[in-house]
Amino acid sequence: MSRGFCHPAFFMEERMPDQNAATASKTDLMGANWPPDAFSRMDESDDTLFYARDRFVDHLDTQALATVEKIIGHLITEENPVVLDLMAGWDSHLPDALRPGRMVGLGLNENELNKNRTLTERVLHDLNENPYLPFPEDAFDAVLNTVSVDYLTKPLAVFQEVRRVLKPGGVFVVVFSNRLFPQKAVKLWRDSSEEERILLVQDFFRAAGGFEPTAVFASRGKPRPADDKYSHLGIPSDPIYAVYADKEGGDPTRKRRTITMNTERKKMSPEELKEFEKSIKHTLCCPYCGEKMLKWAVPDNPFSQTWDNEFMYICFNDACSY
Repeated sequence: MSRGFCHPAFFMEERMPDQNAATASKTDLMGANWPPDAFSRMDESDDTLFYARDRFVDHLDTQALATVEKIIGHLITEENPVVLDLMAGWDSHLPDALRPGRMVGLGLNENELNKNRTLTERVLHDLNENPYLPFPEDAFDAVLNTVSVDYLTKPLAVFQEVRRVLKPGGVFVVVFSNRLFPQKAVKLWRDSSEEERILLVQDFFRAAGGFEPTAVFASRGKPRPADDKYSHLGIPSDPIYAVYADKEGGDPTRKRRTITMNTERKKMSPEELKEFEKSIKHTLCCPYCGEKMLKWAVPDNPFSQTWDNEFMYICFNDACSY
């Protein structure tokens, strides 16, 4: 095992309810407390020029892409749904079992959209130039945004437009990872941790209004595929996060959308477990969630001597099962 990388032997997936929805206000997102450069980018050049280059590549590893497909398959439950892929490319990551009655892709690269065989309609449109969605109200059963929310310079306006074009009870699914084009990602996203980005997307939903409370799904620490070019480095599969919510006004008797996947840890042999325990002092990875642990200075305690050492390594992952 390479030093410096966390062991990808197990993963965690959780579904968390919206937090503080009752007390959150729209000023939390776009109010005076936000820095004026929050949605600025290192490269402010015309997006149509940047995305004019064809990129027929996968931006995530195959393990992560399979998770994205499962998320979409679990959340879009309508029969022959009408779906909008927002900021689409050459693959919409739909599972084979999902058969949309209409599939619209909105993006910036015409060649990529034309190669996307799941699409029945293609729309060239720059959301950062004009966040308006050229569709009527209540038009879609589902709207997808996959690994693109970090590039939105007007996220509130876009989320409000998504709410407008969704049918009552329709779902908006926002999927992201830690992979990005840093020059085009907004400053607020670049400066946030992965956990803070989950809260940020939840803020977008709340500030837009008209959505049911959000739910969150996270998948991290899965093993990177053996044929991946980075697998020999011990790097886990790309993490996948999904924040999703239904538009208000749907059928109140309908069962809530859920994502159910196998969340059990990988079984280790006694020999593997022994090697894993020995590796922790080198990798400094939490044995419960696989996240990197951070150095923590033990505070002075004048009343009792609890620890003999001056510092410890602590897991600060709030979602850790420990």
